Amino acid sequence: MPDSFSALRIDDLPADLRRPVLVVAFSGWNDAAESATSAARLLCRTWSVKPSAVIEPEEFYHFGLTRPEVRFRKDAPGIREVHWPTTDFYRSDEPALARDVIVGVGTEPHLKWQTFCGHILEIARRAQVTLVITLGALLADVPHTRPVRISGVATDIELGRRFQTTPTRYEGPTGIIGVLNDACRRAGLPAVSLWANVPHYVSEVSNPHAVLALARPVLDFLEWQADLTELTEAAAEFDRQLARIMAQKPEVEKYVQELERRQTQEEPADAPPAGDLPNSADLIREVEQFLRQQRGDAGKN
Repeated sequence: MPDSFSALRIDDLPADLRRPVLVVAFSGWNDAAESATSAARLLCRTWSVKPSAVIEPEEFYHFGLTRPEVRFRKDAPGIREVHWPTTDFYRSDEPALARDVIVGVGTEPHLKWQTFCGHILEIARRAQVTLVITLGALLADVPHTRPVRISGVATDIELGRRFQTTPTRYEGPTGIIGVLNDACRRAGLPAVSLWANVPHYVSEVSNPHAVLALARPVLDFLEWQADLTELTEAAAEFDRQLARIMAQKPEVEKYVQELERRQTQEEPADAPPAGDLPNSADLIREVEQFLRQQRGDAGKN
């Protein structure tokens, strides 16, 4: 049956789901170090999932900015096909879960954000979603040596307490996550937004600590014990690599120590660093070049 929402394609969305939770993440402005989308994909790998719905991209993207990709088909060697930047929704097919889960992953759209969010709310309405959890990640002046701080907002105090988010007083430009949260509030749909604070000097490499920090509250809420060994091992290797660069480059160690001091004293993020510290842009390039080189050397072994 054709859908009344031309851009929204419903593939498999039963009406008898068990108190479903909708988890959503978008790459782009809301996704520092790809932490949010990585956490959402981790959830999809945790359970058996089925494609549930798709928001087609034609109305929402400038394809000169977010280009479709040509890829070879796995089932037909030598044949290439175009993959468009769709927003895909998957529903859990795991009977051991106490409630069903729908996970949405996409790229932040360029156009018609209110219409786009309307499609997500339509999915929530049809599935009778009881809670929306949005995942985001932002760059912050925080040290990698401390636990990842999760800030966030919720539509009510109890939700914020349940997810133990650090309240944010941020005002300013927002992304699709902020617009979606506001749309949920206006629709009377409970929602909580979780944001991982990612060290800005390692912004271009995957941060497994941030991925874990976003995934764990969702898994805890669903009372699901997942095997996160692979990710915790990746986090330990991430720490070892950064420890090596701090041992080799005193200016990096000094910079991190200053961030630690500021966090301990709860100074504002824009407070000027004490002492003679390196330019942060130069330090970012140096750290990321070191990490890329380390990965390259590991691949040769």
